[in-house]
Amino acid sequence: MIADAPTAEVVIRPYIHADFEVLRSLLVEAFEGVSIDHAIELQLGKVHDFDWKCRKGRDLAVDIDREIDGILVAQVKGQPVGFISTWRDIEAGIGHIPNLAVAREHRGKGIGRKLIEAAIERFRSSGLGAAKIETLQQNMRANELYTSEGFVEIARQVHFVRDLRGDGGNGNASEAS
Repeated sequence: MIADAPTAEVVIRPYIHADFEVLRSLLVEAFEGVSIDHAIELQLGKVHDFDWKCRKGRDLAVDIDREIDGILVAQVKGQPVGFISTWRDIEAGIGHIPNLAVAREHRGKGIGRKLIEAAIERFRSSGLGAAKIETLQQNMRANELYTSEGFVEIARQVHFVRDLRGDGGNGNASEAS
């Protein structure tokens, strides 16, 4: 797949508090159909008072609380169009990338790649020896991007969910004992 040429210069800058609502919206938009939270809701319906978008949107606050300096924002013409969240485990020597999101209309223009490169540079300048990112198997765009940036798949994980409302969906809880 050949990326479209950028339409304007992309600037990568640190997160500021005024970015929060825009970045949260970008995060939810980017993860529709490719997040565990969305998959849970597709399987069980809405859980409690939170839909999947609320649950996924809360990830940004978690990322900020963990390492605010690790949030890098891509902007075009002065407007945020994407971001990457990072945190460093200095002791273990591993940099983590929990979230990467680019606005739909700006995808395919190299912005995600620039954000990953900025995160990698941040990790290298901290003396880290590895960078970790994860995605779901069905997120083909992310899988292609990450492998093109030198990430290699090391494991697969299966996520299960059980409905705890009512009988949990199987009615056979006592049979397992």
